[in-house]
Formats: sequence, C-alpha cells, structure tokens
Amino acid sequence: MAEQTHVLFVEDDDVIREATQLALERDGFVVTAMPDGLSGLEAFRADRPDIALLDVMVPGLDGVSLCRRIRDESSVPVIMLSARADSIDVVLGLEAGADDYVTKPFDGAVLMARIRAVLRRFGHANAAASAAGGAGGAGQANGGVLSFGDLEIDTEGMEVRRGGALVGLTPTEMRLLLEFSSAPGTVLSRDKLLERVWDYGWGGDTRVVDVHVQRLRTKIGQDRIETVRGFGYKLRA
Repeated sequence: MAEQTHVLFVEDDDVIREATQLALERDGFVVTAMPDGLSGLEAFRADRPDIALLDVMVPGLDGVSLCRRIRDESSVPVIMLSARADSIDVVLGLEAGADDYVTKPFDGAVLMARIRAVLRRFGHANAAASAAGGAGGAGQANGGVLSFGDLEIDTEGMEVRRGGALVGLTPTEMRLLLEFSSAPGTVLSRDKLLERVWDYGWGGDTRVVDVHVQRLRTKIGQDRIETVRGFGYKLRA
C-alpha cells in the first residue's frame, strides 16, 4: 500500500485480539486494538482510523451500540465480527450502520479480503460516480446530476437531495444508489449487487444487500426502489 491504513480493532478475547492484530500488522496495516467498547470509542475519536473492526459482544459498550455511535460521527467503513451467524446479530449490526460482517471463527485470508474489498469500494467512489454519470439515466441534467422525481443525485459532488433537502448517505449506500441510478428500471439481482457494490467475486450473504436497500429506502423514499420478487431490486425511473 502507498500509505498505511489505520485499523481500529475492538475485541475482548485476548488471544483473538493479539493474533489478529499481528496478522493485520504483518499485512501492512497500522492497528489500534482495544478490549471493550468504551475504550474503542475513545480510540476512534482520538485516532480517526480508516476502518473499524468491531466484535458484537464486547463489554462496556457492545459492538452494535459502538457502531451506532461511530456512524453518528463518521462515515468510516465498519465491519462487524460475530461469533454467531444468527440473523438477529447480522441484521442488528447492519442496521446500526455496518458495511459488512464476518462470522467467527474467521479465516485470516477471508478477513483481509473483506477489509480490502471495503477499502477498495470506498476508495473507488469517484470511479463509480463517473460510471453512473455517463450512463445517461432518466432525467440526466447538466453538471452530472441525475433526477428521478424529487430525487436528485449529483454524481460529481457525491451528494443526494430529496425535495431539495440534502440526504446523508454512507459511502456504501451511495455506491448502491449509483448502481441503481446507472440502470433505472433495470432489475439488479442481489448477487449482482454483491459483486458490484461489495466487490464480492464469490457468493456472499444477501442479507447485506437487503438491509442496505431498506436503509436506503428510508432515506430516499420507500417506493423509490422496487422489490421484484424472485429476481432482485430496481430503481423506479
């Protein structure tokens, strides 16, 4: 990497925390490792890391609550770590604003791949915006602004407005909206969205897509993104 990426890692298990920190540092990351949620929040505010890895079950302030606190202050990417693949754990973490999750015990190579995938899509946001801006979608205006009813997407300024009011989206939500807006009226499958937005070159958990679509709907309008049963989602042109 041209510049070292700073990772905040919050994990209460000493063995997992130390082993994962060493693995991340061997891979070129700078790591701040904390054993509980409160110290993790303090470290986040002090260091402003490039990405946060948060275990769900940590003392003091659990990982989901910590994710919410981070998301209130920043759009930094967040990956949740959970010892269970239980739907409740996964959905709660994603609804709190996490961009992805990894189930423990995890393979080190898988974790590194997920981290790099998240960082790539955050780093390539401008490239995604350029692609969407050149797609000639419905209501294309000058200056790279796409219009869909009262929804305006500025693909150059990376801003979204609904009824003239600015809509706050996380980078992942923005990438998802750009994918929809690049092909309005076209059904995009969950697997295709996982590949394009989450950079998965292999099958992933489609719950990640479903929760992010629901979060996006609450911000841009529930009826703006249509569910096509058995196929996926599409943006109403």
